[in-house]
This record gives sequence, C-alpha cells and structure tokens, in this order.
Amino acid sequence: MPSDGPATDFEAHRPTLKGLAYRMLGTVSEADDVVQDAYLRWHNADRPSIDNPRAWLSTVVSRLCLDRWKEARHRRETYVGPWLPEPLVADAAGPDADEALARDVHFALMLALERLSPLERAAFLLHDVFELDFTQVAAALQRSETACRQLARRARLNVQSARPRFETNPAQGEKLSAAFFRASRAGDTDALSRLLADDVRLHADGGGVRAAALRVIHGADRVSRMFAGLARKRNQPPRWRRAVTVNGLPGWLTVEADGFLQATAVACRDGRITEIYVIRNPAKLDHLAHHVPDSICDTPNGRDDS
Repeated sequence: MPSDGPATDFEAHRPTLKGLAYRMLGTVSEADDVVQDAYLRWHNADRPSIDNPRAWLSTVVSRLCLDRWKEARHRRETYVGPWLPEPLVADAAGPDADEALARDVHFALMLALERLSPLERAAFLLHDVFELDFTQVAAALQRSETACRQLARRARLNVQSARPRFETNPAQGEKLSAAFFRASRAGDTDALSRLLADDVRLHADGGGVRAAALRVIHGADRVSRMFAGLARKRNQPPRWRRAVTVNGLPGWLTVEADGFLQATAVACRDGRITEIYVIRNPAKLDHLAHHVPDSICDTPNGRDDS
C-alpha cells in the first residue's frame, strides 16, 4: 500500500518517540522539541532505504537527547531542592494527547533513571522499554554490543532496586488520594497517621521559585507535622481542584489561593501512602494549563473561580 507521505508515516511513531524523549529528558517541552527535530531529519532522509523506521527514528531521538544531556545535567546540578520531572496528566474529564504516556511513566521510574548515566539511561530504555535489539542499540549509541549490554545491565539493576511496589487497585488508590487531600488540607494529623506509611517520603519541587521543602522529608510523623503547619498558615482553600492521574498515580491538579497551578500525586502500598509528589515550580506546569476550565479567570500561572 503506498505511503501517504513522510508526515503520515512519522505520526504513527510519534507517541513512541515522545515517550523515549520524555524518559530521557524528563521535560515535556524538550521532548516535543526533540520529536520535531526528528521529524525534520525524517522528512529529509532517504526514506525508501530505511528498512526499520521505528529503529531509525529511535536512534535519531536517542542521539538528539544525548546531545542535550550536558546542558540538562548542569541544570540538575544547580537545581534548588528536590528535582521531579514535569508531570504528565491523564484527565478523566476529557482526552489528552499524553494520556497513554501519563499512565505509563511513574515518578519512581523517572527518579531511578535520573540516577543513571546518559548512556546507561539510553541503553536501558532502547532495549528494555522500547525493545530494540542490541545490534540496533549499539548503532544508536555508537558503542559495541558488549558495551551496550553492560550499560543496560547496570541500569536494569539500579532501576529494579529503586522501584517500589505500588497499589494495584486503582479504586483504592483514588480513595486514599481523596482522603489524603482532605486530611492534608485540614492539617488533620490523626487522619494523616492512619493514611501514611511509617516510611512515607514527601518530594516537593518548587525549583527555588515557590516555597517547598529543600530536601525529601522522611517519616509519617514529620510529614504529618509539615502538613499541619501548612494548614495553619493557609487562609484560603484552593481556588479550583480536579482529580487526575499524574504519571500513572492518583492525584489532583489545583489552582492554589495565590493563583498558581500545582500538581500532586501519591503512591500507595498495602493500603497506605508511601510516596507523595508535589510539583510547584511554575515552569514545570505551564503545559497543564489547558486542564483548567475556561470559566476560571486568568491569574499568574493558574486561574480563579468565576
């Protein structure tokens, strides 16, 4: 069957390529830029000579991401406070272009990938996640097959050791998320003590722009006390809230009282919350503004109820 042209051929691979670029870089805007650059190279390539378009495009995206990693690594090293990837949201209220990816890329995986070298990250993703054989991985990374096998093996061990056990019942996860929202906003330490695992961890990413803990907070008592303190300081509830899935986890989007957008997600195990992820850095949330209804009035990076 004849091709409808380079754009049509490329679009069939776009979700896979964006997934690869996002896992490599952790940012939505850069992933989109990389995919667009890959399309330009695809458009100008001798396409009839390409036997495996998916492998060819994955190779291009991998190399483009590796080219960007030096700058990205510098930004990570100078980042203020805990770093979290830009959140991807699946909203039950309507379809979203990134919905499938949002449900598939847990924060735990992204943070585990962040601890790998760029080459380890690329080898692991290309082989273990996107199922390229090591001949193709070697061509993409311009390393020997043996070296790529070693890179992927080291990465695999790190990722497997870092990956926690998540709640497998979505309904229970959503119930825990809703209960945690109420308890944390009210500063109800008794309710929080029932919801939080003893070894719970709170990751709050403000990027030095908005107030957030400068280190990961460990333990149910410390996390409960922190939310109780925040509740005492708040004078107003969020202006808007919607339950969503954030990087595969139950959570919510809010427009806070100061008008800024915020994304929160929780991971659960054995009926308790084990990880809390709060993204407050406005630069990481701009791409989610379309989730806020048009009936909400514009404010700095969020919206107010009409």
